[in-house]
Amino acid sequence: MEKEFQALEKAFHQTLDTIKQVKDLEGVKTQFLGKKGKLTGMMKQLKDLSNEKKAEIGKKINQLKGEFQSSIQEKSNALKKTEFQLKMENEWIDITINPYESDSGSIHPISLVQQRLEDIFVAMGFRVLDGPHIETEYYNFEALNIPSYHPARDMQDTFYFEDGHLLRTHTSPIQIRGMETVKPPFRIVGPGKVFRCERTDASHDSCFHQFEGMMVDRNISVAHLNYFMKTMLAEIFESEVEVRLRPGYFPFVEPGFELDMLCLLCKGKGCKFCKQVGWIELIGCGMVHPNVLRSGNIDPVEFSGFAFGLGIDRLAMMKYDITDIRPLHGGNLNFSRLFSVS
Repeated sequence: MEKEFQALEKAFHQTLDTIKQVKDLEGVKTQFLGKKGKLTGMMKQLKDLSNEKKAEIGKKINQLKGEFQSSIQEKSNALKKTEFQLKMENEWIDITINPYESDSGSIHPISLVQQRLEDIFVAMGFRVLDGPHIETEYYNFEALNIPSYHPARDMQDTFYFEDGHLLRTHTSPIQIRGMETVKPPFRIVGPGKVFRCERTDASHDSCFHQFEGMMVDRNISVAHLNYFMKTMLAEIFESEVEVRLRPGYFPFVEPGFELDMLCLLCKGKGCKFCKQVGWIELIGCGMVHPNVLRSGNIDPVEFSGFAFGLGIDRLAMMKYDITDIRPLHGGNLNFSRLFSVS
C-alpha cells in the first residue's frame, strides 16, 4: 500500500501543478477527494484488511486527505491573488473621479447671436421667416432688382447647379418670399446660411450667415432705419455703440447706406480684423427700391420701407473677441469648449 500512497501523492501534486485557474480546482477535488475519487477508492479497500492494518492505513488516508485539502486551499489562494492582480491591471479605474461629472456642451456662438437677434426683433414687433438654401435666379437676383445683365451679379459670384438653381448668396430672397405671403404693413426678419465664391481670410469665408430684415408701412423714412439699427446694436452688445452711416450701393435699396461700427476689438486704433481702419463694415441697409416692392406685389406709391442685412459671423466675432472667422466653421473642439456652459 505504501507504493500506492506514494504514487497517489505524486499524481495529486502533478495534477495540481497544471492548474492555472481557480475554477479548475473543483475537478481536482472530484478526482482525488470526491465520492468516486482515488482516495475514496482506497478507503473502500479497508474492509478487506485486518483491524491493525485498517487503523494504520486509515490513519494514512486521513493524513493524505488533510494534506490534499490544505494544498488545494493554498493553490486556490495563490490563484485568486494572481487573478486579482491581472484584473487590477486590465480593469483599473480611478475611483476618485466623479462618475457623474462630464463636459458640458454649449450653443455655437453664431447660434447664440442669431437667437439673441431674433429675440430683439421679435420684441420690436418683427416676425421671423425662413427660406431655402437652394434658390432660383428669380428670387436670388431678378426680384431684387438684379437682372441677368446687371454688373452687381459679379459682386455675388456663387455656386450654380446644372438645372440653373444656385446656392443663395444672401438671405434677401426670404424678404421676397415674405412679401408674397405677408401684406403690408409688416415687419419681418430672415436669418440663415449663405454661400459665395469668397477668398478665405480672417474676415471672409465661402459659407457664412446673414440676418436680414424689412419693415414696410406708410411714410417709412431713414429715421426709422437708423433707430432700429442703433437699438439692435445697443441690445446685442449691451451698451451704446458708435456707428456711422455712409452712402453705399445695393441694387435692392435706394438710397443705400453702409452702416459701420467702431471696432470693439481695437477700439478704433486699427487691427487685423478691421484692416487697420478702426471701423467694421457691419450692415448694408437703405430704403427698399420701388422695383423690389413691385416684385412683392406692393404699391410703392402707397407704401415705403427700409431693409437691412448684416453678417451674423462678424457680429459674433465682435461680441466674443474672435479675431478669425475660420474657427467658427471648423471642427476644433478646443475652440468650441471656450463657449461651454460651466
